[in-house]
Amino acid sequence: MSKKIKVGIIGVGNCFAGLIQGIEYYKKNKKEKIIGLMHQKLGIYNFDDIEFSSAFDVGKNKVGERLDKAVYASPNLVNWLKVPKSKTVVKEAPVLDGIGIFVENKINPIKNHAPIGKLEKEIEKEIKKTGTEILVNYLPVGSQKATEFWAKIALKTKCAFINCIPAFIASDKKWAKLFENEKIPIIGDDIKGQIGATIVHRVLARLCKDRGATIDRTYQINVGGNSDFLNMKEQGRLESKRISKTEAVTSQLGQNLNPENIYIGPSDFIPFLGNKKLAFIRIEGRMFADIPFSLELRLDVDDKANSAGIVIDAIRLAKLALDRKIGGPLISASAYLMKHPIRQFSDEKAREMVEQFITGISLR
Repeated sequence: MSKKIKVGIIGVGNCFAGLIQGIEYYKKNKKEKIIGLMHQKLGIYNFDDIEFSSAFDVGKNKVGERLDKAVYASPNLVNWLKVPKSKTVVKEAPVLDGIGIFVENKINPIKNHAPIGKLEKEIEKEIKKTGTEILVNYLPVGSQKATEFWAKIALKTKCAFINCIPAFIASDKKWAKLFENEKIPIIGDDIKGQIGATIVHRVLARLCKDRGATIDRTYQINVGGNSDFLNMKEQGRLESKRISKTEAVTSQLGQNLNPENIYIGPSDFIPFLGNKKLAFIRIEGRMFADIPFSLELRLDVDDKANSAGIVIDAIRLAKLALDRKIGGPLISASAYLMKHPIRQFSDEKAREMVEQFITGISLR
């Protein structure tokens, strides 16, 4: 059993830039505790056992480049430190619905790309040649068809699949069954940040419920300045994102809210914010004797640092599942690490379930 975890990246964008540079940061700055991970050692795997063996993108300035160069190419904004020279070369991926109208000029996709059938064969060949065993999906929000393409690739190549975006695969019963039948693990959908808007909103909503208060209305407004937020200016790409974020919060309420009394979702693109994300959360409700209360919170966070540690945990949990020949949605990991799992639990319960999975008490 190999100690290295060979990972393929779908979308060499800002999220991946934060992941690879964050790993390198801790390699260079040896610390007893690595902030943002469940455990420095999860099962038998350390954070630095992850090896990026393959990578796929559509950008003209990334395809054909070594991974250590492509990770700094426009429109990426993460530039925390330099990563060592990589043997991995970024290969072409199909565009499908992966590029929205507002980001096309920034991404500058390859125009004369190969037919999708040919690309599919080349991708399968690259995955097998490099020994890639886990695929991490970092496509832009709204990439449903493209995500389904990569889910099929995972099934064909027997790779575990980590779906970091709100395209519903792990939480879709038909897709879940396909992965279960093939004994291939999948974690998804839609990454939940370390200290992000969704996890903070969930915890506050749960607090109100657990303390016996009633929530009458709530909103969460998010703005940012990277290509992710620019992409989300296209309203047609946001349906699954809004569903994912809203259900992540309402699952903790223990009550139903009328649609007009809840709003959760990306709201605007502000270029000078860069990778900074601002979230504004408000909860209005009632306590004893129907006396009203309101709560407001402003969260200011680096959007890419927020997800990188979560993905490291997801990769290591997927590898444990591969080692144990466990297939289908990983219920515990998805509930703890993702906004839209196939089953929702409280975050406290989900963490307990993950710990049981790590030790082998629980299968999934």
